[in-house]
This record gives sequence, C-alpha cells and structure tokens, in this order.
Amino acid sequence: MKAGFIGTGSMGLPLATNILDQEKSLIAFDINPNATKSLADKQAKIAKSPAEVADGADIVFACMPTIESFHAVVSGDDGVLKGGQMKVFVNLGTMGTEAVAEVEATMAAQGVPVLDSPITGGVQRAYAGDITVISSGPQAVFDQAEPFLKSFARDIHYVGDKVGQAQLVKIVNNITSVTNLVIGSEALIMAAKGGVNPEKTLAVINAGSGQNSATLSKIPNFVLNRKFNMEAPMHITEKDVMLWRMEAERLDIPQNVAGATYHTVRQALAMGLRDADLSEMVKVVERAADFELPKTRD
Repeated sequence: MKAGFIGTGSMGLPLATNILDQEKSLIAFDINPNATKSLADKQAKIAKSPAEVADGADIVFACMPTIESFHAVVSGDDGVLKGGQMKVFVNLGTMGTEAVAEVEATMAAQGVPVLDSPITGGVQRAYAGDITVISSGPQAVFDQAEPFLKSFARDIHYVGDKVGQAQLVKIVNNITSVTNLVIGSEALIMAAKGGVNPEKTLAVINAGSGQNSATLSKIPNFVLNRKFNMEAPMHITEKDVMLWRMEAERLDIPQNVAGATYHTVRQALAMGLRDADLSEMVKVVERAADFELPKTRD
C-alpha cells in the first residue's frame, strides 16, 4: 500500500519522516509549505492539497492540531474525499468521539473505513520512533495500518473495534498527564517556598510514591532549567482539556480533580499563555504563590 501523510507540524513531521524512511516513498501535504521541505529533501512527493494526497495514496494518515482543521482535511473543497485512490483513512490526532464519529460516517458514505489512532509521547520520542499509539476501529483495518504505525511507535495498543474508543483512552491519558504537571508544580513550589532545594524535593518524589510523568521528565527537563521547550503549545492542551470536559459530561463522570486542572489551564490562557509551552503551566502556580522556582539546571 502506498502511504500519504497530511499535517507535518511539530508532531506530524517526525511521524511522516519515519514512514518515509521505512517505506522509501510518501506523498505528503501541509498547509505550510516549509513544513514539508525536509520530506521533499528525502524524495517524498509533496502534494498541493489533501485531495491530491488521497489521489496518490492507498492509506492516508492525518495528524491535525484542531477539530476544525480535521474536518477541513476530510470534507473541505480540496479534502481527501475528493481523491480517488484512498482505501483507508487513519486519524492520529486527539479530536474527541463526536468529531471522529462524524468523519467515520462521512467516510463510510464513500466506502472508506477509518482507523482511530491518536498518539502520545511528545516530539522527541516521535523522532526516535518511540511514541505510543492507541488504536480502535475494525480489526481488518487495524491490521492494514499496523505495519505503518510500527515505523514510528514503540507501543501500539488496540483498544477496541469501534472508532472513538481510542479517543476516550487518549483523552483520559491527557487529563492525567496535565494533572500530574499541575500537582507536581504545586508540590515543588510549596517545598521550595518553604526553603527546600527543588532538586532534593524532586529526588524524594521520584524515589517514592509520588513519582509521575511530570516529576520524572517534564519538570526536570523543561521547568527546572527554565527552558520551557517541550514543543507542546498551551492552546493544544486547552483543546485536550475541553474534550475531556465534553466526554465527562456526556458520560456523567465526576469532575472534581480534573475540573481543577481544567480551570488551571483556563487561567494560563487568561494570563496570556495561549501560545506558550505547556511546561509554562508552572507560571500559573508561581503567580498564585508569589514565588518563582529557582533555576537549578542548565
């Protein structure tokens, strides 16, 4: 099967690159021409529209940042539905159950099956082919896509045969991750304001029962050095927590702890951090505490 890729931004580019390296061919598109330059340098064919990608590929991957761009890539004037060769469509983004259900129905009317495969792990792991993929959809469609997914994923979890199930799992993962970052920031700021070196506090947390993804990687690698360069835009996190809230209300799930995380993200946006890095979430806590974590790493 010939592969196509749409959406070569900070996360999409390493995924597309890994597919190209494995398959030795790829047709790609991004609304920003500069985003596909490195693929062109490696002999990928660069399309002028999503429709052109779907006209030259059997399996099309889309890694879109917003729900609006996701719908546009599918149903826009030059969307993939206008292509003639696409046999499978794979969504790699976090779009929520409602959006992927709408796209699945639209694709089904054209006889094209959808695989829901949101990704998690971050940009650095994406380049290393080390991210995690959560997939749901018909087993036969997953079987067709899996060899391509293996080009950029270390762990692939097939969670069910219904499109949208993977979205739920990804949204659960995301709210857990952001909550870890918020509580980790609060914990280190509390101890530091009380006079304890943040490195010593972090060492205890990571050797004890409080360790989590934020204390193990995000805080030491992007906060304590004050570089704030996770390459994870705050506005994408806003989308993720909004999706969590929508699903929680739809399923009538308590929102006590995650609700506090949602409001912290909203506070970050109110502070002007919409285009900031996710790791700058610590600044929300710092402002409220009237205390800034000292830089302890280069």
